[in-house]
Amino acid sequence: MALYLIGDVQGCDSALQGLLDTISFSPSRDTLYLLGDLVNRGPDSAGVLRRLMGFGTSAKCLLGNHDLHLLAASVGARRPSRKDTLANVLQAPDREAMLAWLRQQHMAFLLEHPNRSILMVHAGVLPGWTATQTLALAAEFEAVLRGPNLSDFLHQMYGNTPAQWLDGLQGMDRLRMIVNALTRLRFCTAEGVMEFDTSDGAHAAPSGYLPWFEVPGRKTAGVTVAFGHWSTLGWLGRDDLFALDSGCVWGGCLSALKLGTGTAAHELIQVRCEQAQKPG
Repeated sequence: MALYLIGDVQGCDSALQGLLDTISFSPSRDTLYLLGDLVNRGPDSAGVLRRLMGFGTSAKCLLGNHDLHLLAASVGARRPSRKDTLANVLQAPDREAMLAWLRQQHMAFLLEHPNRSILMVHAGVLPGWTATQTLALAAEFEAVLRGPNLSDFLHQMYGNTPAQWLDGLQGMDRLRMIVNALTRLRFCTAEGVMEFDTSDGAHAAPSGYLPWFEVPGRKTAGVTVAFGHWSTLGWLGRDDLFALDSGCVWGGCLSALKLGTGTAAHELIQVRCEQAQKPG
């Protein structure tokens, strides 16, 4: 049985098929962990969702900001922009089945892997959060995701405040903070104040900010954090970090990391995306 971590697919179903063919994926034998942004900007978001739904428990998926954007568009909380490619989900005859499946997905996973645990999120983890706290906060939003009040949250989801975590946060501010950290974070201060205007690589940190994973003393340093979201960062592999968004939809690659077992090393597998979009 092989375990694979896969970066942002973003509606590129042909690239996903190519990757699965390359790794000879078998849902009866292997498990995929997809790190969010399953949909949007690529040509076939519905195809991606139907494919993953068909794999059952062999495909374990996180939600990213684009996946939540699809849910928001489905309840009228946000109008799709000209850059969005969500129509083949929103207008599909099986639309409700796909949306219901998305609502059953996760915001964080912790995989107990030999030698080192792997915490998976879409974007990042605030420096003051432990892995245990991250999972607990993710579960708070997952309860809303699957509950009757999701539409209320989606109508208030967009926004950059609060920018800093406080344990006493409540209500929509608390949920928005959790979602922004897990699905949008790239840069923050040493105190965990988030910044959302910069999407360039790690070298482009605004004054006073750091890539979230470079903050000294971050409380998830003892686990390996696997994430996507940051296409300009590209593949990054080190003991405490796996960055797996290699910009498939922007003309890069779709990446899978096969987790090593025993003495075997992890293996990076990439396929080129043939249907690149223009950044923007």
